[in-house]
Amino acid sequence: MAEQHKVLVLNGPNLNMLGVREPEIYGRATLADIEAGCQKRAAALGLSVEFRQSNNEGELVTWIQQARQSADGIVINAGAFTHTSVALLDALSLFEKPIIELHLSNIYAREEFRHRSYISPAASGIICGFGASGYELALDAIKRLLAGD
Repeated sequence: MAEQHKVLVLNGPNLNMLGVREPEIYGRATLADIEAGCQKRAAALGLSVEFRQSNNEGELVTWIQQARQSADGIVINAGAFTHTSVALLDALSLFEKPIIELHLSNIYAREEFRHRSYISPAASGIICGFGASGYELALDAIKRLLAGD
């Protein structure tokens, strides 16, 4: 049996507050609910998922750097760091494997400052506006990229 591809799913600041924080924008699913959905979808796709969240930019950078040796793809919802972090862009740019940038809401239908993503140049693709189901879509996309589609 072939070894499963490992996908690192990273979540940035305030995503630990999903289900409580602005549910009219981000939905009622908690981060634990989203992780459970990711684990189920990953199993169906033959992927393994490591799911992490941090409110600290440096910790996210460290995890991305470590992923160079341990992961085959990254799904990242960087939260507010999307719009501010050159450090995340630099770390992601070193990854050299598929990266999906993810947003629960449609960032282009929101405040002007959310329209600018610093991490997009490192991403293979972007998924936004599909709520919690965007995570499963991101895993589908990673699987296709890893298969060479």
